[in-house]
Amino acid sequence: MPITKSAKKALRKSSRRREMNLGRKKKMRSEINAFKKLVDAGKFDEAKKALPTVYQALDKMSKVKFIKKGRANRLKSRLSKKLNSAQNKVK
Repeated sequence: MPITKSAKKALRKSSRRREMNLGRKKKMRSEINAFKKLVDAGKFDEAKKALPTVYQALDKMSKVKFIKKGRANRLKSRLSKKLNSAQNKVK
């Protein structure tokens, strides 16, 4: 356990940040997984509507430095590629 005043404050701060980051991680993963399930189920119209919300979630995570900008861009690219390739396979 922390002894000094500053160490106690650092513990409070880090635990608060941890909770926030866990919530952010859960939200980001749930958006991505929901999109992937729609694509795998063949619901391409719904997936197209869900794609902007996934993009928004990833952009917000990179804005608050939860993930790097490059990772957000890479994930967005891969998700859109997944949608396009799945649509082309059906046709």
